[in-house]
Amino acid sequence: MSLKIVVLAKQVPDTRNVGPDAMTPEGTVNRAALPAVFNPEDLNALEQALRLKEQFPGSTISVLTMGLPKSAEVIREALYRGADQGYVVTDRPLGGADTLATSYTLSQAIKKIGEYDIILGGRQAIDGDTAQVGPQIAEKLGLTQVTYAEEILSLDPAAKKIVIKRHIDGGVETVEAPLPLVVTVNGSAAPCRPRNAKRVMKYKNATAAAERTPEQAEALAPVIEKKPYLNITQWGAADIDADPAQIGKAGSPTNVKTVQNIVFKAKESRTMTGSDEEIDNLIQELLNEKIIG
Repeated sequence: MSLKIVVLAKQVPDTRNVGPDAMTPEGTVNRAALPAVFNPEDLNALEQALRLKEQFPGSTISVLTMGLPKSAEVIREALYRGADQGYVVTDRPLGGADTLATSYTLSQAIKKIGEYDIILGGRQAIDGDTAQVGPQIAEKLGLTQVTYAEEILSLDPAAKKIVIKRHIDGGVETVEAPLPLVVTVNGSAAPCRPRNAKRVMKYKNATAAAERTPEQAEALAPVIEKKPYLNITQWGAADIDADPAQIGKAGSPTNVKTVQNIVFKAKESRTMTGSDEEIDNLIQELLNEKIIG
């Protein structure tokens, strides 16, 4: 049996580069002024989704994000790794949303998507560190939730049951839950696989409507008609039947007051001598990780 999987992804400010312009006068994060990255733990969630897709042929992964038009970049990154389609929720009234307004908007978008067996997302986003959005979405949709997930051990679509290993304070816990449900994934879970070269070539020109200038939209129209997968679905507040009082600043009882600079250690690097053996090993690694081939 196949699964309908929704992955929640967020484009977040790169907190290694926080400067004096990181805040707006209204006390919100100035996302337009900061370099943006795929939220790390959302990548862990995407990997769990990709493993389920491999385990259950015919399964589909829909990636949902909310943010500025440029947040469509996380959809492309997900498509490069194996996702099937993406949705960008972007609209000026959505700006300045806290976790309450964000979870409401995303839950409305999930209702519009319609079919899902499992909703996966990162435990928390590095720009807020609240770990509230996933659980709030589960509550708004009336779904079971499993948080701090480290690995999906088994899933039985026929019985609509899933077994998940959770990494919690003081140890590890194994739980069984019914489908459909919301799962938030820890950064200690398996890292997401790299981009696949063939998928990069296929989806590199995929865009949402808000990313295109009028001239680009006109030029791309015949291309998208022949290759509809190059169109990333874009929704505004009205498209998801959102209540104006529950979105953006209007629906946000909390405000960000300060942003602190967090310094991360440099990522691991590898130095190669260029020997035949090392090159052969590198090629084999790229094949195993599905970057080439």
